[in-house]
Amino acid sequence: MYKITLLPGDGIGPEVIASAKEVLSALPIEWEFIECGIGYGEYERSGSPLPDSTLAQIRNSDATLFGAVTTPPNIPNYFSPVVRMRQALDLYANLRPTRSIPHSSSRANIDMVIVRENTEGLYSGIERVEDDGERAITERVITRKGSERIIRKAFDLARQTGRKSVHVVHKANVLRQTCGLFRTVALEIAKEYPDIIMNEMLVDTCAMELVRAPEQFEIIVTTNLFGDILSDEACMFVGGLGIASSGNIGADAAVFEPVHGSAPPLVGTGKANPIAMLLATAMMLDHIGENNHAVKLRSAIEACIANNETTPDLGGTLTTNQVTEKVIARL
Repeated sequence: MYKITLLPGDGIGPEVIASAKEVLSALPIEWEFIECGIGYGEYERSGSPLPDSTLAQIRNSDATLFGAVTTPPNIPNYFSPVVRMRQALDLYANLRPTRSIPHSSSRANIDMVIVRENTEGLYSGIERVEDDGERAITERVITRKGSERIIRKAFDLARQTGRKSVHVVHKANVLRQTCGLFRTVALEIAKEYPDIIMNEMLVDTCAMELVRAPEQFEIIVTTNLFGDILSDEACMFVGGLGIASSGNIGADAAVFEPVHGSAPPLVGTGKANPIAMLLATAMMLDHIGENNHAVKLRSAIEACIANNETTPDLGGTLTTNQVTEKVIARL
C-alpha cells in the first residue's frame, strides 16, 4: 500500500485533486490518502499557509499530490507556501516535461524535460529594502552543491530515458560569478558522462531557440528563475498550462503538481482542465515505480485529447468530471 498525501489548496486545486484521486482509485493498486492543508484558505484557518503538520505528513508519505494555491497581496506574515515547501523539504529538482500531444494547438516532435534548480538562485528569499524604500535588493545565491546535484540529476535523467544530449543554460557572459560557477560545475560533471553530449546556451538564446525549433532540445538544465520562465514558455508549444505538469524531487520527499494557478474564475464552473493534474499523477506513478500504470494513464489521456474529449480550453465541451470519467473509462 502506498501512502499519498493530498494537498488540495485553493481555487480549482480541490477539483483537480479530486480527479487525480478518482483516477488513482480506479487502478489495481492499494492507496492510503491523507489530506492536509496548504495555501490561503489554510492561512485563514490556522494562521499559516504551510503548517508544520503538513510538512511532517509529506515527509512521512511515499509521494504527494498538490493542487494549487492563491497568493493574496499585502497580507502580513503571509509567505509563499510553495517556495517554503520546496526549501523546507529540500526539493531541489523541478522536472517539467514538455511533450507533443495529438491536438491542433501542439507542435510536432517535441519531447523534452526542463530540469530546474528549485531551492536557491534568485528565489533564495534574501531580500532587503534600503534608502527609505528607494532601493530594493535581492541576492542571487548559487552554490557548488546546488549546481552539482541539479546538473547530475539532468545527466542521470538523460541516461535513464535514452536521451543523448543535455543543454546547460546560463548567462555567464554577464553574471560571471553566479552563472560562472554553474557553468564551471557543468563542465566538470559532463566529463563523467562521455555518452551524453553537453551543449551550452545563453538563456536569451535558449528562449529564442525554443520558439524557433523546440524539437532540438532533449533536456535543458538551468537555474531557478531561468527554468521557471523557460518551462512556462515551452508548455505553450504543446497545449498550454492546462496540460503542464511538474515534479518537485528531493532525496527524502517528492511533490507533484499541475503548473497552472488556482484560477478563481473557474471554481465551480466545471471548466477546470484536470489533464495537467493527471499528467502530474503519471509522473508520481513513475516516481514510486508503477511505470506500467504511468504509461497506461498517459495513453488514456492522449486518447481523450485525440478524440476531443476535453474541457473548453482545448476546444472540447466536457466538464472536469466528464474528462475524468473518460480517462478512467479508457484505463
